[in-house]
Amino acid sequence: MRIGIAALILAYVLSQFYRAFLAVLSPVLTRELGVTAAELASASGWWFLAFAAMQIPIGAWLDRVGPRLTSGLLMAVGAGGAVLFSQATGAGQIKIAMALIGVGCAPVLMASYFIFARQFAPAAFGTLAALTLAVGTLGNVASSLPLSWAVTAFGWRATVLGLAAVTGAVALAILVLVRDPERLAGARDGSLLELLRMPLLWPVLIMMTVCYAPIAGLRGLWIGPYFADVHGADQLEIGRISLWMGLAMVAGNFAYGPLDRWFPSRKLLVILGNTAMLVCLFGLWWFAAAPPMVAVVLLLAAGFFGASFPIVLAHGRTFVPAHLTGRGVTLLNLFGIAPIGIAQIVTGRIHAATEPVTPAAPYAAVFLFFALATAIGLVVYLLSRDRAD
Repeated sequence: MRIGIAALILAYVLSQFYRAFLAVLSPVLTRELGVTAAELASASGWWFLAFAAMQIPIGAWLDRVGPRLTSGLLMAVGAGGAVLFSQATGAGQIKIAMALIGVGCAPVLMASYFIFARQFAPAAFGTLAALTLAVGTLGNVASSLPLSWAVTAFGWRATVLGLAAVTGAVALAILVLVRDPERLAGARDGSLLELLRMPLLWPVLIMMTVCYAPIAGLRGLWIGPYFADVHGADQLEIGRISLWMGLAMVAGNFAYGPLDRWFPSRKLLVILGNTAMLVCLFGLWWFAAAPPMVAVVLLLAAGFFGASFPIVLAHGRTFVPAHLTGRGVTLLNLFGIAPIGIAQIVTGRIHAATEPVTPAAPYAAVFLFFALATAIGLVVYLLSRDRAD
């Protein structure tokens, strides 16, 4: 079981890599293929929307089939998407490839969480979830400066083709090594409607929609065009800044795990962390045209404080019946991931529609969108009921 979990975590490293690597690839894709920032935002959105759309069937498959086949077979689809990306000649192929990669990455984190919920003590779930997310976020780190080095040394097509081979190997490892938990009686009973009819779950679901979208959107794409257009950064410099933000997100995940065990209130922990992220987002909006170091500091702080995703998910999981574990964690994940895809498409249009009075103006509008969405989610989350495992 532990070796199987390790294979799933390695797959999640790839998931984090793929959702963020467009930020570093954006200069070379724009230069060689003529793809615009708005088209790249849309392609990033396709990854998240495909990922989110798969959560509904994946929840049922985890309960009924188990995590081994669910994750291994879909990860193979992701490998095919990476092959297509490596051969892309325009924005359309990149969007389709990103959607296929999103399908492949969709089950791996929830498969791990499903095993944690079924095989480990309930009180350990938040810590294990945060630890998994922290280790997986190393993929976010790998998609920064190391990716820049690889693209510089081998070219972007060869680099992505190599990633496709690694993805296929991980899919095979999951099929061989993962062991499914024992099936529960009644695992075929119930539905998402049973969960959606629970009023206690809804404020947490709303918080899920805003707790991860800002840092995923900024690190996954906007950090690249922003520093290139506003501050004249080259690909290696963008890679370095992306690396720093990725490390801040890793540190945040490692911090939230122990805090979930030590903090007297899970709800209060989420509120304080996301309020701090909100301050950073408003700071990015207000200081969008300031010297680059100001933006770097605010992005690092946002990455750290915005890493509350596993704790919000752990809060929601406490309301989910045991026989609906798979559908429960994937429903929460759906509300966490789908808004990112929608936000990337919306922010792409906001960026394109904003009058570029200054180079920073379109990006200030993007930062403001993320700040206002976070503020609304926090207000709704105040209505939630605090609950421990």
